[in-house]
Amino acid sequence: MRDQGGPPPLTLDCDLTEEWLVGFLREEMARRGFGKAVIGISGGVDSAVSASLAVEALGRENVIGVRLPYRTSSQESLDHAQLVIDALGIESRTVDISPAVDGYLANEPDADGARRGNVMARMRMIALFDLSARYRALPIGTGNKTERLFGYFTWHADDSPPVNPIGDLYKTQVWQLARHLGVPDVVVNKAPTADLIVGQTDEGDLGISYARADEILNGMLHGFTHEALRARGYSEEELTIVSRRLNGTHWKRRPPSVALLSQSGIGESYLRPVDY
Repeated sequence: MRDQGGPPPLTLDCDLTEEWLVGFLREEMARRGFGKAVIGISGGVDSAVSASLAVEALGRENVIGVRLPYRTSSQESLDHAQLVIDALGIESRTVDISPAVDGYLANEPDADGARRGNVMARMRMIALFDLSARYRALPIGTGNKTERLFGYFTWHADDSPPVNPIGDLYKTQVWQLARHLGVPDVVVNKAPTADLIVGQTDEGDLGISYARADEILNGMLHGFTHEALRARGYSEEELTIVSRRLNGTHWKRRPPSVALLSQSGIGESYLRPVDY
């Protein structure tokens, strides 16, 4: 129930959400002429939910799960990814990206952890899109709304798949839907991590829990000021963390900026009806 004067609650109607997202996937796949999907399975809850929805929409025989480990990836992530693949009964591939990543980074020995992580994330998308061509299977996205608003993803990597069923679900809502869909508890309950750097966790990187971040983001996106949110119990430090990330990453959520020289600029003037 919505509290007096507050933003809409983050509690999902999971049956309705499941029905809507399964229908969304079927429609978007058909629009693009694809009957199969390929998904990078990380061992985390986001990819597990996207894969579960794809299986319901397309059938398990039409979904391919791909594990994309680097040599420093945790064995736990690999095991949890396989657990999801086995639970869904989908075809799987394991592609070790270490030779490709190391081959490039041999020319950049001074690359720091952030650069190395970005190379890994983009190499995973190279593999995923190549397998898309091999299987004629559309890549499905796995980025949640919190990550997208925070810019907590590698540009032209995690955000690259053309269809994303969970991109408008906050992380805490993804957890709700995961439990509803029967994602294994060990996957739902573990600390989220991009698994690009040993010991890395999402909440450690962000400096705030997903539970607090989602409530603040939900308030901000519905027009609540810092003053109003402070009155609701959020600290100035929390509000600063969230607003800095939100306001500093708009460029990651936009297509490339193109200088317009005509009256038929692609994405500005030239749009199909479904693009409006």
